[in-house]
Amino acid sequence: IVHSLSLGRIRFFSDSSKITDIFFFEVTPKTFDEKQDKRSSSTSRPTSSEKGVATIIFSLKNEVGGLVRALRLFQEKHVNLVHIESRKSKRRNSDFEIFVGCDTDHEQLKELTQLLRTHTDGVEITPFENSTLPDDDMAGVPWFPKKISDLDQSSNRVLMYGSELDADHPGFKDNMYRTRRKYFADLALGYKLGDPILRIDFTTEEVQTWGVVFRELHKLYPSHACKEHLKNLPLLTKYCNYSEDNIPQLEDISHFLKERSGFIIRPVAGYLSPRDFLAGLAFRVFHCTQYVRHSSDPLYTPEPDTCHELLGHVPLLAEPSFAQFSQEIGLASLGASDDAVQKLATCYFFTVEFGLCKQDGRLRAYGAGLLSSISELQHALSGKAHILPFDPAVTCNQECIITTFQDVYFVSESFEDAKNKMREFAKTIWRPFTVRYDPYTQSVDIVKDTTTINSMVKDIRHELDIVEDALNRLNKQL
Repeated sequence: IVHSLSLGRIRFFSDSSKITDIFFFEVTPKTFDEKQDKRSSSTSRPTSSEKGVATIIFSLKNEVGGLVRALRLFQEKHVNLVHIESRKSKRRNSDFEIFVGCDTDHEQLKELTQLLRTHTDGVEITPFENSTLPDDDMAGVPWFPKKISDLDQSSNRVLMYGSELDADHPGFKDNMYRTRRKYFADLALGYKLGDPILRIDFTTEEVQTWGVVFRELHKLYPSHACKEHLKNLPLLTKYCNYSEDNIPQLEDISHFLKERSGFIIRPVAGYLSPRDFLAGLAFRVFHCTQYVRHSSDPLYTPEPDTCHELLGHVPLLAEPSFAQFSQEIGLASLGASDDAVQKLATCYFFTVEFGLCKQDGRLRAYGAGLLSSISELQHALSGKAHILPFDPAVTCNQECIITTFQDVYFVSESFEDAKNKMREFAKTIWRPFTVRYDPYTQSVDIVKDTTTINSMVKDIRHELDIVEDALNRLNKQL
């Protein structure tokens, strides 16, 4: 496939009436003839007349028309652009670096390079790449769900508990509790995507246990929980009947989250592997337990239960920015190595489960493990806990502790700050492809060829058209 490039422009009007031009590019495919097509699909190094994808980085002074003049050189040499980015130069503040991916042959590349060196600074070239990843590169990639219904294959691979309990579990010797746990496990194991989540008739004992946890945590939330958690709790009370004497139903919560952030709830019998759990997040699916901790110790549970899920996780999953953060960790895990998945899971543990953030000059908790544990929530914000800035490269090596307080907690400036750091960290994880979530089909696209990239560019163009129309209408009103 060869690509031609069309250039468009959107004008943004600021409050000061200054105009900012934002350029966007559309990649339009043209088909090779059969002989060329066979050549382009070869995995061998291109000859001087064979085309491949090369990348070029060059510097431009920050002046009007500089980029247009540089791009005209590509046009003169009949070189098709498939990707272009700009960034502030790391060498000179007055310069910009332009990153270009182009479809060309060796002879064209040589001539183009010579021209660029006479018009720009610091030309760097990387070797040719094939326009499509060979199938061999995908051979060692672990299986991962490609569409939301594939989660039916992985959601029942429970690693811990479920209907079985360890000897040190508070409910191990309680036969009635074990029977109840089996009931919840069977419900979760029988669930399929699209089924309504069965409404539970909770026992008096279960409601009382929930009530103790609910009451004690609500005493701490005003001074310990982040703003987003506090904002969404009243909404959950209104729309999902959160209260001290009522355990909310997962079906109601799933509908609520779908409208707020696009997440849905899926029942699960117990612990999933990090890979399977994170894969659910990639599709905005949160695996959620329905059972209640044992009544003998309402303020302690060795495993996630409905108190932890509904009081800790759900209020934050209703927040769009946090939901996006959670999904991006999930997307980064798809097809990654076991070691990479473990690092992502550790980052998830110290953010989504035990994360702290700064708000109004004070530390606040946003991690569900903290927001569902009275004692650890108090400890984490007592001033005695060891707290470090969130840095995924450091955090991913920290030991996760289940049975006692964490040795260290990590604080983020904001959800956006944590999200940006995780995005950069995810780029360091090796995969022979990247993935993009399609919310319309609830599936992931494997981005490993120029055809998929072209489709993405068209989607971006459509979104920019909407932005342009909105700005034009806004400008007419001013």
